[in-house]
Amino acid sequence: MRLLRGLSCGNEDIPKDIYLYPTTSHLEACQFVSNDHTAQLCLRVVQWLEGLASKALDLESKVRGSHVGTYLPSSGIWHHTQRFLKKGRSDADTVRHLDFDAPTREHAHQLPDDKKQDNLLLEDVWTLLRAGRLDEACDICRSAGQPWRAATLRPFGGLDLFPSCEALVKNGKNRTLQAIELENGIGHQWRLWRWASYCASERIFEKDGRNFEAAVYAAQCSNLRRLLPICTDWESACWAMAKSWLDVLVDMELARLQPGGATHSKSYGDDVDGSPEQIEGTSQSSSGPENWPLQVLNQQPRHLSALLQKLHSGDAVHEAVMRGCKEQQRQIEVKLMEGNIPQLLDLIWSWIAPAEDDQNVFRPHGDPQMIRFGAHLVLVLRYLLADEIKDAFKEKIMTVGDFILHMYVMFLFSKQHEELVGIYASQLARHRCIDLFAHMMELRVNSSVHVKHKIFLSAIEYLPFSPCDDSKGSFEEIIERVLSSSRETKVRKYDNTLDVAEQHRLQSLQKAMVIQWLCFTPPSTIPDVAVVSVKLLLRALMHSNILFREFALISLWRVPAMPIGAHKLLSFLAEPLKQLSENLDALENYDISEDLSEFQDWSEYYSCDATYRKWLKIEQDNADVSAVELSQEEKERASVAARETLQSARSLLLVKEHPWLTSREENMYEAMEPIFLELHASALLCLPSGECICPDATICATLMSALYSSVSEEVVLERQLMVNVAISSKDKYCIEVVLRCLAIEGDGLGHHLLNDGGILASMVAAGFKGELARFQVGVTMEISRLDAWYSNKDGSLEGPASYIVRGLCRRCCLPEVILRCMQVLESVVESGGPPESHDDLIELITSSETGLLHLFSQQQLQEFLFLEREYSICCMEQQEVDE
Repeated sequence: MRLLRGLSCGNEDIPKDIYLYPTTSHLEACQFVSNDHTAQLCLRVVQWLEGLASKALDLESKVRGSHVGTYLPSSGIWHHTQRFLKKGRSDADTVRHLDFDAPTREHAHQLPDDKKQDNLLLEDVWTLLRAGRLDEACDICRSAGQPWRAATLRPFGGLDLFPSCEALVKNGKNRTLQAIELENGIGHQWRLWRWASYCASERIFEKDGRNFEAAVYAAQCSNLRRLLPICTDWESACWAMAKSWLDVLVDMELARLQPGGATHSKSYGDDVDGSPEQIEGTSQSSSGPENWPLQVLNQQPRHLSALLQKLHSGDAVHEAVMRGCKEQQRQIEVKLMEGNIPQLLDLIWSWIAPAEDDQNVFRPHGDPQMIRFGAHLVLVLRYLLADEIKDAFKEKIMTVGDFILHMYVMFLFSKQHEELVGIYASQLARHRCIDLFAHMMELRVNSSVHVKHKIFLSAIEYLPFSPCDDSKGSFEEIIERVLSSSRETKVRKYDNTLDVAEQHRLQSLQKAMVIQWLCFTPPSTIPDVAVVSVKLLLRALMHSNILFREFALISLWRVPAMPIGAHKLLSFLAEPLKQLSENLDALENYDISEDLSEFQDWSEYYSCDATYRKWLKIEQDNADVSAVELSQEEKERASVAARETLQSARSLLLVKEHPWLTSREENMYEAMEPIFLELHASALLCLPSGECICPDATICATLMSALYSSVSEEVVLERQLMVNVAISSKDKYCIEVVLRCLAIEGDGLGHHLLNDGGILASMVAAGFKGELARFQVGVTMEISRLDAWYSNKDGSLEGPASYIVRGLCRRCCLPEVILRCMQVLESVVESGGPPESHDDLIELITSSETGLLHLFSQQQLQEFLFLEREYSICCMEQQEVDE
């Protein structure tokens, strides 16, 4: 995060109230680092790696319950050596005095146990320095009885001289350093301390070889030769190089401020640009503090790429560090240090992208931790760099970033974390967000209400409800995609155990299930929740009515099985409509009367349909039992079901004020130029047995000819009628039928007084009823999808012509309801029940006001007359029996 913040915010400015006059070396160092890009990069890398190490220490302390550097007081004062000397013993390899300079002065050592204790102490000091916890490192030195060592780590009265604004603010206007440098010159003490640390690290290494003590002092003076061997992981080695480079850059800047500093600075520049051999010679001939930092200049990288190359193949670098360079995490850290965000995104995507030959693109690939990291990195980059992204960079972070976010959403979805997907999917480009949410909703359409509700909340809480701009997807657009997709003809593999028509009828349930997305109650926390609730219900009503029309046309079969799709819709909408009735004030600005009225019509129709099927089921069950064995209770149950069926049908048919499925409003379509009407239907061709025909080109041509023949040649010419029938490209059993004709007054233009759907409805009604002339007798069109549109002369669709489909439903459903009534009446009388007057039904059909007569086809009228005849015969026979 620190590296990314540096990319977005640039260098940190020093507060004005911290300035001291005359200035100090620390203030000058901080100003230099603040203004120099390379130094600022080193500073960010050091702080970043120290922060990681510090968090690791905190975690270890939390897990293990102990902290690095936990020592008994005075554990570093060489107790064993003291006891050895008090006993009067002597050994040439053992020190004779206990001061801290004794081992160097006497060329001897403390006893091994004390030496081991010192090494443990220094290892912990190194660990704390590596984590940027210099104060704690000094504290454990004092606690162990070695305050002198704490003084060597932090001179100048304990001031924090790290060249950062945080250290500057922490020190405040402390004038200790200012007083020291007024006497000795700016940066003199600093240079002297750095040179002394260098000498100490070299002397300790020469004496004891690689150890933590040499590394501790090497870290204070940029002596990478003694520092890198102790770094056994990539982060430590990178920290060592970046800190050393930063300190040397500060040293060079402070040297420039000395008298004659410009000359020294030029010589430093020459040394930096020279060959390694030249630099080595210079450093050996300039060993005093006055020439610092020439002694370590040759060890430092010249630029960032050189630093990274050293980590990869440097002479002093530990083998584990070089192996670590190949790890994914290290490659990411390198790209972050370089600030090469485009390559970083490409790198992450290459690790998690699905294989080209993998067909299941919705399954997450790669390491989940890498997918998670990549997604959050993209979000952070977009947030931090929002105002500074250049065009090429923006395209990369938006395109590849979307791929990574998409993959993470897929991962969350696959792990059933649906409640989280909205956070990340909402950050995708508009089209990707819509596609992803629509696909997730399709996959979860049959899941539990709880799971579906989580996806609903994810979408509606994190996305705007309505489209607001082209950059962000909206809930409305997602729902429209889901609703539209649910009605499309899908590429199917049929189950051989069920007939094709039955499988299509079962698929009506899948169409109905999508309505549940619109029936959830939106959370009160979203903006305009009352408006959103009304819009959801309005869209649910509109789509439900579309489905009710289709379901009605495939449920005309006289079988006991219920149309499950329609009843599922009714159950979904029951609760939202109840809530709506309790909050009528929310509807003031919305006209839903037409949609609500049609929904109520369909509710009544399917109630009537259900009572008929209930009666039919009872009749079929009773038919399996002989009349002698049939109990009175079973006969009574059939009689009650028959009366309920007739009552329900009359309630539907005999409404005078607003006949069933007629428009309550005067919908007039006016146009200045010719307007056309189009009817698009996807259907199966079914034999009377229910078996489906697999269509071929001959059947399609025959059906097209039959549809043309259903109207006169004069109508074809006047209305510019066009018919097209083709096999669906997605379903071999399905045909696509398109009818097109010119709109005229009363059919497409002006008032639609007959409410019969016009010429297009009359043509396809014959197909749905199985009564097309010049086509196979009894073959019906089982509808899968049905839409009617207004279009212009170029064929562009302009808006729905719902009156056509509603009129088609009246043509098919009302005659069927009346015929079912006659079937029930005839059955009741035949089974010995009392005759019931049905003059009202006859008057309804023959009345010129209702216009029902022309809804009947010739075969339906013949069936009506046949049932009437059978009814009359049964009545006469019963009368004879009674007499």
